[in-house]
Amino acid sequence: MSETTAKELKEKLFYKKENGTDVLSAEELKVCDEFCEGYKAFLYNCKTEREVSKWAEETAALAGFKPFNAFGDPLKAGEKVYVMNRGKAIMLCVKGKKPINEGVRISAAHIDSPRVDLKQCPVYEDGSIAYFKTHYYGGIKKYQWAAIPLSLHGRICKNDGSFVDICIGEKAGEPKFCITDILPHLAIEQYTRKPNELIKGEELNVVIGSRPFKDDKESEKVKLNILNLLYEKYGIVERDFTSAELELVPAFTVDDVGFDRSLIGGYGHDDRVCAYPAFEAILNIDEAPEYTAITVLTDKEEVGSDGNTGLNSSYMKYFIEDLARLEGFEGRDVMRNSKCLSADVNAAYDPTWASAFEKNNTSIINGGVCVTKYTGSRGKAGTSDASAEFVSWVKSLLESNDVLWQSGELGKVDAGGGGTVAMYVANLDIDTIDVGVPVLSMHAPYEIVSKIDVYMAYKAFLTFFTK
Repeated sequence: MSETTAKELKEKLFYKKENGTDVLSAEELKVCDEFCEGYKAFLYNCKTEREVSKWAEETAALAGFKPFNAFGDPLKAGEKVYVMNRGKAIMLCVKGKKPINEGVRISAAHIDSPRVDLKQCPVYEDGSIAYFKTHYYGGIKKYQWAAIPLSLHGRICKNDGSFVDICIGEKAGEPKFCITDILPHLAIEQYTRKPNELIKGEELNVVIGSRPFKDDKESEKVKLNILNLLYEKYGIVERDFTSAELELVPAFTVDDVGFDRSLIGGYGHDDRVCAYPAFEAILNIDEAPEYTAITVLTDKEEVGSDGNTGLNSSYMKYFIEDLARLEGFEGRDVMRNSKCLSADVNAAYDPTWASAFEKNNTSIINGGVCVTKYTGSRGKAGTSDASAEFVSWVKSLLESNDVLWQSGELGKVDAGGGGTVAMYVANLDIDTIDVGVPVLSMHAPYEIVSKIDVYMAYKAFLTFFTK
């Protein structure tokens, strides 16, 4: 066999991940970069699930989406509706030409990210410094959250039914907050701890002030001064913290990374880097698709998807059932014929930490959107494991529409793993697979993604809805 024949056979038979920089034209790369400018603005301005939901509702309304009426007339082809779930999750729908019982196309991404939440009674004073007590949310390396600038976001609800929305630390000139760490000169005891205990959960205490209220007759004067400032600005008292959802997130900008500006660094890529393309895809459906399209931006994935704004609840199921009822069908008839791209990230191969990955089965930066057949941990625990038939359908769809894609799984077997919302959707008898963007430094306060991969996620979701 000649060398030329062997080379030709390798080209024909081998599966090789392609680097988007090699296969995309200069014009296509420019499109990727331009799309990501909108994503960068979104990521910076929407750092919590409430902020994403509010932005999505306002943006969708401008694009012609109307609140869904579950007791109205059947939707007409091309009609656009949305459902807001408690201000923390949202579903958008474009009615297709086909009857609803022939199935819907769902793209489901989560909009919560790992962070540090305030406890219900968070304010205290010690050593003439006022602090917030916190309880971290989702899978974080706690030591990464010390000695970085933090901003405070969220909502405080009062007994009279009113509420106050908080966002402090993002604008120029606003104060920021910080979790302190011990200096290395005095860290002998800290260095003896296990890595996951370098900073313990109860040590994630946030500095919020140090000047006392000017009255020598009282104790806890720094705490009093802080609470007085909050009362004067927001009209809240300490008891109101018990009915609040307040989140501390990194007060970082969203930046181009690298001399070539090919990457994006910022907080919350997991999973807003999939939420934004999924949202933009349904927003940019120009005419009625064949199948009804639904984008779900959901909450609570980072803590197991439980709760009434997470996809382990029934709110998406109820929405599909309402759509079916309006057309005279049963919800189960719709779901068994439906398809879903669970829009969630995967871990990009990191050469610095190569021992955690199995190179043949991991996603690479600039390799395009990652199709993940199964997630879970070790023996595939906690995964839906998409069928070969559905994987083939997705693969064919992407390749026939020039979507750059790659396959991957979440690290080596027995090295850990993770989950997505895929299994909760699949449990409704819906064909489901994970499709998302590879991420470097996932779950860190500052994650990195490729502009090519972000755009290819958008192209994948739009293709899924319209082809």
